[in-house]
Amino acid sequence: MARFTPKAITSKLATVPIVPLFTHADITTARAVVRACYASGVRVFEYTNRSPDADLVFADLVQLVRQEMPDLALGIGTIFTADEARKYIDLDADFIIQPIVQKEVADVCHQAGVAWLPGALTPTEIAQADQWGASVVKIFPASIVGPAFIGAIRGPMPTVKLMATGGVEPTHANLRSWFSAGAFCVGMGSQLFPASVLAAQEYGQIQALVANCVAVTKQIIN
Repeated sequence: MARFTPKAITSKLATVPIVPLFTHADITTARAVVRACYASGVRVFEYTNRSPDADLVFADLVQLVRQEMPDLALGIGTIFTADEARKYIDLDADFIIQPIVQKEVADVCHQAGVAWLPGALTPTEIAQADQWGASVVKIFPASIVGPAFIGAIRGPMPTVKLMATGGVEPTHANLRSWFSAGAFCVGMGSQLFPASVLAAQEYGQIQALVANCVAVTKQIIN
């Protein structure tokens, strides 16, 4: 059974509407990044399923989070199939994020009581995801359509929670553009974790960057 209900996940995002998206084959690096993001105030973190050993790293992070960060929701992203969803739910994923919309994955998540956050890019896909019970609909890749698209969708679908992901920048101006348009939260990946910073193991820089994004975002939404 999931540690956090779908409602609890959206509640965390309403308070701190930033989801770091991260993947790395090295467990030590992944642990350090999760700790840095948690220390920055983040309470929802996505580990991305993009390497052959992603499940091994994820399982280790689950143990870390359970021991040190019991209020952090740790989920898995880039899930394409129901079997993948079941696998990571068995590993205690707190939520499932997809780049696409699939009812089979939605059904698996609902049966397990796990929040489902599918990716969509058209009004039809967004409406379908909402009808199938998405906690949040990820607009991906968001940079292709821009903040104006979020605003346009909010007109006919004002109750759908939208997460802009893909091309969101860790700057005050860019974050304000997304939230002013009506984004419920944003997902941010490589721009939070520059390769040079990771290579130098300067995790304090990552913590500072994420903390600044958290502070800026809270200022904007409040």
